[in-house]
Amino acid sequence: MATKLNDMLNKFDDFMETLLKKRTLVAGCALGISGIFIFYNMIEYRAEYPTEQSVFFGVLGNLFLAGTVIFLIRYFLRERLKYQEWEAEGFYEKWQESFGKVEKRMKRVGILALIAAVCYYWYLVSGGAWLGAGNGWYSNLASGYILVVTVLIQFILCRELFLRYKNKSLDLMMEKIEEVNRKRLDEALEIERASREKVSRSDQLRVDLITNVSHDLKTPLTSMVGYIELIKKEELSDVVRDYIDVISARAEKLKEMINSLFSLAKASSGNVELHKEKIELNRLVEQTLADMDDQIRGSGLQFVKQFTEENTELISDNAYFYRICQNLVENALKYSAKGTRVFVKTSVRCGGAENMGSAGTGKNGGAADGENENAGAEADRRHLCLEITNTAGYYMDFTKEDIVERFARGDKARSSEGNGLGLAIVSTYAKALGGEFDIRIDCDQFKACVEMPVGTFTAGLC
Repeated sequence: MATKLNDMLNKFDDFMETLLKKRTLVAGCALGISGIFIFYNMIEYRAEYPTEQSVFFGVLGNLFLAGTVIFLIRYFLRERLKYQEWEAEGFYEKWQESFGKVEKRMKRVGILALIAAVCYYWYLVSGGAWLGAGNGWYSNLASGYILVVTVLIQFILCRELFLRYKNKSLDLMMEKIEEVNRKRLDEALEIERASREKVSRSDQLRVDLITNVSHDLKTPLTSMVGYIELIKKEELSDVVRDYIDVISARAEKLKEMINSLFSLAKASSGNVELHKEKIELNRLVEQTLADMDDQIRGSGLQFVKQFTEENTELISDNAYFYRICQNLVENALKYSAKGTRVFVKTSVRCGGAENMGSAGTGKNGGAADGENENAGAEADRRHLCLEITNTAGYYMDFTKEDIVERFARGDKARSSEGNGLGLAIVSTYAKALGGEFDIRIDCDQFKACVEMPVGTFTAGLC
């Protein structure tokens, strides 16, 4: 007995829970039954009710049916047009198709209801008989046109609720899609950030490796050079002395390459202390050419200087800028065709770095006339340009990006003495000093351009 009672209580609880879940449906059905009863009463006793009372029943019935429409439309759309699977492939097309089917069915029901209401009105007009074969008009047609108006009102209400629900569903779907896109974007950014960190760590490890290896190579190399110098002081045969001279030259070249590699790795790692000071570009280039005069004379090349007569003072690091000038001159010495001319040009330009190398047409390649106007406003926009143009002794089939890579050489045959680090050092140092380095190639003409801002100084690497 107790078991049966518990089963009955459990069933009752389940029924009440289901009823609570379906309360929208229950409320809609209750209101619908009430509304239908009101209209049935109005139609059944149409001959007894005056127009005012029929209108009252019509208004009251419309209110009940409106409640029915609101509750049932919401319940039906929520149950039939769910969007829980909105992330599934092709969901939007299925969603649109479902709403299209519901809209078509709603229109069909509305048309059928309107036809039924019109038929009923015609039935009243025809005097209670079809096809006009009755005994004349009913004296009270209120129930007829009230039904027609009711159908129109309820159809408009259904369509309005349907469109509002559709737009709301679309807004919710767009919000969820935007949320997913935002999450995916955050994930992509996180992956990119992790990738950048990984690349950065990889680059740092590579730089550290190069730095440590370069540093470790210096000690034994210095020892080797010292012993070679001691051997040169001994009495040696001509053949052995020739061998020692070759070894000494190769050791010096190896030492130069290790120093360059160490400097490049140090600059790339950002561990560079730049000491800004006022320097004069023309004087620095003159000093570089004077220091390298023996190499220039022995190269058989003719260096042509085209210096601007304008003020070429700037704030930069003297040692690093000197190394830039030195590497550019050495690059011209190593890769120029024999007997050709090398043009060394300085100029002043006003404007952004995007017009790099296009200096003004003033005197001696300087800025154009009128530069003195608004000099205060233009001070920070003035740039000094150093251009070294030479005729290559080989076919140049490379790009700027290729040639500034470490160990990249334009001379693929490796017939010259370069090690592929010179222009990479120039590019790295130029960025460290806040400037830009560019390369332009025209047939056999190779032009290296360094541009530095006059009034600014960058104390770190770019």
